[in-house]
Parts: sequence; structure tokens; C-alpha cells
Amino acid sequence: MFAYIVRRILYAIPILIGVNLLTFSLFFLVNSPEDMARMHLGVKRVTVEAIEKWKQERGYDKPLLYNASADGLSALTDTIFFDKSVSLFAFEFGSADDGRDIGFDISQRMWPSLAIAVPIFVVGILVNITFAMLLAFFRATYIDIWGVVLCVVLMSISALFYIIGGQFLIGKLLHLVPISGYDTGLSAIKFLILPVIIGILGGVGAGSRWYRTIFLEEINRDYVRTARAKGLSELAVLFRHVLKNAMIPILTGAVVVIPTLFMGSLLIESFFGIPGLGSYTIDAIRSQDFAIVRAMVFLGSVLYIFGLILTDISYTLVDPRIRLD
Repeated sequence: MFAYIVRRILYAIPILIGVNLLTFSLFFLVNSPEDMARMHLGVKRVTVEAIEKWKQERGYDKPLLYNASADGLSALTDTIFFDKSVSLFAFEFGSADDGRDIGFDISQRMWPSLAIAVPIFVVGILVNITFAMLLAFFRATYIDIWGVVLCVVLMSISALFYIIGGQFLIGKLLHLVPISGYDTGLSAIKFLILPVIIGILGGVGAGSRWYRTIFLEEINRDYVRTARAKGLSELAVLFRHVLKNAMIPILTGAVVVIPTLFMGSLLIESFFGIPGLGSYTIDAIRSQDFAIVRAMVFLGSVLYIFGLILTDISYTLVDPRIRLD
């Protein structure tokens, strides 16, 4: 297994380089370093000298990908892409274009993101699996039919509707929790209740319907018929056999959510004024701060790859027949 993990990590290096190159190319196709300097300095009355000074202070005075004036390997290393990307592999994110330390910002903002994402992830999976097993237990009945209809309705509603509707109903009309804001310690709970509820509600439709499909596929397999023939009740079959054998696709779906545990929810954090990594990324895109965008994309890629490796390892725990060589 150790050799497998090392091999996967080595495979991840060219992937991360490609992600960085793609992010770099897309960003600078939209904005040149001169445009970035004008935006931060102010469009009016900006001199050429001020633009050049801003570029030099932030390392944007070099060529983007290839330095034709340099010799040998320096043609590739003496570039903006090399200077800004290599340090990421040591998790040195550098400074934002406005001078803030990106690593410090991430270390501070990851906790509000985790405070939202972890409850949504854990409670969401429990709610989705429970509702899906209920529909599978009452399959082909009115409970199953109307449950699927409810899932489709919930899937069809935009996430913005849940956010705005929840803020208006629970926050403004009922005054149960604050509409937006954040605080530290236990005082943060009152600010997290509404975002967590909305995050769970927004994923119930798609999640429950997907788990229901998985459970229905398992129910029709031969080992389930054998379990019933032995006299096991339907509940025992669902929990002891169907749920256990459905863990591999469940784990596969869970890996997609792992990056959001750290990266935060872009919409929820922005609308509720929570100072997490999601709102941090949105603010960086608005201000066209390439340093922060690059760091967040790289961090998200690392977390996604880590999730894939963790998922493969977890497969061996739920199915001993799987071996990682």
C-alpha cells in the first residue's frame, strides 16, 4: 500500500503542474500584468513608472511563460509562471497583490469554512442515506413515488432560492437567527445554524435520489435474495447487507465533497457574510488578485487528489477483496 500511495503522489505532480498552467493561462488571457497594476493603483492618473514599480514589487515584470532574452534553462525558470508556481509545491503561498500573507489568511479562514462544511457533510450524508433507505424500504409504494417527486422538486430549486428564502423566512420574519455575520467561539453557533440547514436542504434532493438508486440496485442482487430466504427481516437486509455493500459508491461520492470541507461554500459564505475560504476566493476573483486565486485553485486540487487516495484506501476497509498494489 505504501508503494501505491507514493506512486499516486508522483502521478499527482504533473496533474498539479497542468492545473497551475491552465489557471495561469486563463487568468492572464483576461488580464495582463499592466491591467492588474492599473486596477490596484487606480485607472485615473496612473503613470508608466508607477505601473512598472508595482510590477517589480510583485514579480510581474518578467515574461509570462518563456523568457527569450535568457539562455538555457533560465528561459523557462526566469518567468512569472515558474516564480509563482514552484513555491506552491512547498505550500508557500507568498503574498497577495495587496501585500497580505496568503498562508496566514488561509490558516485563519479555514476554521469558519470547516464550521459550516463539516456539519453539512456529516449530517447531510446521514439525512440522505436515511431518506434513501426509507424510500428503498417502501419501494414501489406511494411513499416511494412521492418521495422521488419531492427529490426532483428539491433538485429543481436553485441554491439561491434556499439562501434568500431562508434568510427572509427564518432570519427576517421569525427572527430566530441572524441573517448574516460571524463571531468566534460558541457565539458563532447562532450564525452557523441557518447556513448549515440551507446547505443540508439544498443537497437532500440529489443526494437521496442517488443513494436510492444505489440501494435499489443492491436489493435486486442474488445475495439479498439469499438473505431473505434465510428468514432475515427487510430492515436487517437493508442495514446488514445492502448498506454495507453500497459503501463503495457512497465513498466515491463523498470524495467530491472533501475539498469543500476546507475550501468552503462560495455562495453560502458570500451571502451570509462568513469570513471563510469561499468568500476569500470570491473576493480575490472580484479584485482580480491572481496570487490568491492561484493559491486557492492549487489547494483545491491537492485536497481533491488527497481525497481520491483516501477513498481508494477506504475501499480496502469496506471490501477486503480489494488490494492496493
